[in-house]
Amino acid sequence: MPYPPDYGGVFDLFYKIKTLHQLGVKIHLHCFEYGRGEQPQLNKYCKEVHYYQREKLVQGIPLRLPYIVSSRINPALIKNLLKDNYPVLLEGIHCTYYLYHGELNERKVFVRLHNVEYEYYKQLARSTNNFYKKIYYTLESRLLKKYEASITRKGKFIAVNEKDKETYQTQFDAKVVVFLPVFLPFNKVESQIGKGNYCLYHGNLSVSENEKAAHWLLENIVKHLTNCNFIFAGKNPSEALKKECLKNKNVQLIENPTQNEMEELIKDAHIHLLPSFNSTGIKIKLLNALFNGRFVITNKVSLEGTGLEALCCIEETPSGYINRINELFAISFNKNEINKRKLILENLYDNEKNGKRLMETINREL
Repeated sequence: MPYPPDYGGVFDLFYKIKTLHQLGVKIHLHCFEYGRGEQPQLNKYCKEVHYYQREKLVQGIPLRLPYIVSSRINPALIKNLLKDNYPVLLEGIHCTYYLYHGELNERKVFVRLHNVEYEYYKQLARSTNNFYKKIYYTLESRLLKKYEASITRKGKFIAVNEKDKETYQTQFDAKVVVFLPVFLPFNKVESQIGKGNYCLYHGNLSVSENEKAAHWLLENIVKHLTNCNFIFAGKNPSEALKKECLKNKNVQLIENPTQNEMEELIKDAHIHLLPSFNSTGIKIKLLNALFNGRFVITNKVSLEGTGLEALCCIEETPSGYINRINELFAISFNKNEINKRKLILENLYDNEKNGKRLMETINREL
């Protein structure tokens, strides 16, 4: 469901739809609804919108398909898709069952890769301490690796970063993979010069990878910088994370901030701390911080395949983070930093230009 665009995976989809509509593309949207309800806002951008239920328990299907795929098998979906002969853009590996199964063999099919999914689930398994989730993520990763390899000759793929493009070419021998940056709600650098008085970590705190990063910061950085203020902000933090934050007098945890509150937090922070343990896909929170915030400290894994290394402070160790935080709090964010960001970000993440590139890619392959 591409609306409302309130978490990373939906940003690219919703703002892609909006951009293509502005370019005059007629969009027939098919989406799975599981809890958000139908969204009239989508009717502004789509010629028609079809909703389908995602299965919670898939019955009668052998344990050979990833759950993210098997739960989106729906006879009404393929029936509707086969009513016309338009090119099909599948969002994520999640929606590719009918490509895998062969019903779309006669169609031009393009798959927007959100991640290398098997790698993403492998990292989720490493990040969680929940025994049952670890089993699920591990099994899903194994199934996804076989599944992703099986469909690479059946469609054409559009990656969100260069690293994922390379993985599909080298590991899966995909014939057609192109890189196209994600579509974003922001297209101008709005970072403020000057200084803030806190460090910020933000994200969906219910995601195991993000919770792991938050705990890593609390254990390795926060405890050693008691003279510095830290804010952790995001969706649905666990009880364990809440308790850990309460142990530190210099930490404020902001649960489920509104969009406006989050925008203010990002704008006013002096330093964004964004370590990552997953190199696939693109981190929307990283782009948000670069477009709208001041200094960013992250690690190499977070930046692989993005081309954004020159815009971030890269550190790998706790001591590196601590030293860099002390260094950055002694200086102001200045116009030179903003100009560097504008030169790279406003060219790379230009929604209109990327929308035209997407249509050129589709038309070239027809």
